[in-house]
Amino acid sequence: MSEKTAPDKTPGQGVSTRLIHAVEPAPITVRTVGPPIQNGSTVLIPTAEGLFDHSKPTYGRSGLATHETLRASLAELEGAAGCQLYPSGVAALTGALLAVLRAGDEILVVDSVYAPTRRFCDKVLARYGVLVRYYPPRLEPEAILALGGPALKLIVLESPGSLTFEMQDVPAIAALARSRGVLTLLDNTWGAGVLFKPLAHGVDISVQALTKYVCGHSDVLMGSSCARDPALVKTLDDGDLHLGWSVSGADAYQAIRGLRTLAVRLQRHGQSGLAVAEWVSRQPEVVEVIHPGLATSPDHAIFTRDYAGACGLFAFALKPGPETAVNALLNRLKLFGLGFSWGGFESLAISVTHQLDQRRFKSPWTGPLVRVHIGLEEPEDLIADLRAGLDAYAEAAGLG
Repeated sequence: MSEKTAPDKTPGQGVSTRLIHAVEPAPITVRTVGPPIQNGSTVLIPTAEGLFDHSKPTYGRSGLATHETLRASLAELEGAAGCQLYPSGVAALTGALLAVLRAGDEILVVDSVYAPTRRFCDKVLARYGVLVRYYPPRLEPEAILALGGPALKLIVLESPGSLTFEMQDVPAIAALARSRGVLTLLDNTWGAGVLFKPLAHGVDISVQALTKYVCGHSDVLMGSSCARDPALVKTLDDGDLHLGWSVSGADAYQAIRGLRTLAVRLQRHGQSGLAVAEWVSRQPEVVEVIHPGLATSPDHAIFTRDYAGACGLFAFALKPGPETAVNALLNRLKLFGLGFSWGGFESLAISVTHQLDQRRFKSPWTGPLVRVHIGLEEPEDLIADLRAGLDAYAEAAGLG
């Protein structure tokens, strides 16, 4: 059967009919450096026989040309057999977990994990019969696996950890887990697929909040999960299909645009971040700078072994002082915005001490913790801004 063609422009047809059917989309006759943005919910199938041929897109929610370009680019970046897209980084983490887990399974989760991931584990997975256990981020691989029972299905890693940036021996944990038939999932947002390659180090599923460094401009929410095993890729795809996630064509284009400059931006974020971190480490109000790229970090050996570089996110612990003093520091800043997320072009700062209360294993710092993201501003200007903030902290905390 021949494919359907556009209706004839029949003069006798009403104006509404002609407006809808008489004008076909113009063919793409030129090539631009970026892919076309393809938006649409309804996909027109050429023949009746093709209506249920799901080897090709039959509905816009599964993604069109723009999405396919982004998925292919991310798979290339991650060294994956396939990639799935989600409408946020949290959705990528929760979607991947739901895709591979079922009632009765057990998972081990690093205690330094991203707070929304912990919230999902405690409030959703536990409700559906998945046993969740947390382990200290620097626990040895054998000790981690020893915590699991016979129903252990998955280990969730994050390295560096959220807020406190502990490194894990990812290759060793992944190898040991694989030898025992246990899957591993790593939140690789800090490494962004450029600084660290989880799949090449034996991890089964690499998840990113594309909202952060990939999109890079603090104006798009998106996430991804990638896998090297085609069967696991199919499992992630099925999970996405069943849950009904979707990403707009315009947002997919923005992520593609961000990918083009990702490596260059990360290099600048990393260089500036290290320069600022080294300066902060010398300030009298600071007890410790928590950055695995510093030679003084207890995790520096793992960092230099596994990572190609650093991004711009780190934290520092202050000498003891009240919350009002931390607020004075943050309120004095002019170049650092006060806001959550990170990975955009701008510098940000937040206080994170109270977020550590929900962890099973308590942090060693007695003073407040501040997390900063070093953006693309001049490092010298950011250092001057932080010095003003530290002056305000010293005054409010009575450290003079």
